[in-house]
Amino acid sequence: MKLTLAAVVLVATALLAGCKDAGPAKPETTAVPDSAAALTLTVYKTPSCGCCKKWVSHLEQQGVVAQTKDYDDLSGIKERYGITPQYYSCHTAVSEQGYAFEGHIPAKYIRKFLAESHPDAIGLSVPGMPLGSPGMEVEDRFMPYDILLLHKDGSASVYAHISDASMQ
Repeated sequence: MKLTLAAVVLVATALLAGCKDAGPAKPETTAVPDSAAALTLTVYKTPSCGCCKKWVSHLEQQGVVAQTKDYDDLSGIKERYGITPQYYSCHTAVSEQGYAFEGHIPAKYIRKFLAESHPDAIGLSVPGMPLGSPGMEVEDRFMPYDILLLHKDGSASVYAHISDASMQ
């Protein structure tokens, strides 16, 4: 079906009417407080992992400074920070305070953790690679997951349950 010139003009006029100047465009990322913007993480990852790169992009969009270091084998890094195999994921991030963040943890939970006191913790983990977590987005698919609080004694407890993508 061909559109006539009049129909095209009507459609264009209707679309433009919805585009009235509403002031400056809002940035795609959520604004973060100045104190939060100072967060820097060293991210240990393998050079070819695409989801690690996407997770780093998520961090940067949230105002986190991510300094990446590529390694072919991350097991030594994970061992150094006390992360045992049942909590492994594809990358490990470390804060300036020495806390470890294993896997696809949303940036807002890393900030929350660092703002709290956790004297018996080594950090947080999202074991595996849950579909829909930051860096693991595939269309609108989402798998609920837990963020685990890793304790110095090797145990873990649920820090947060992420039941849908809006919680990230």
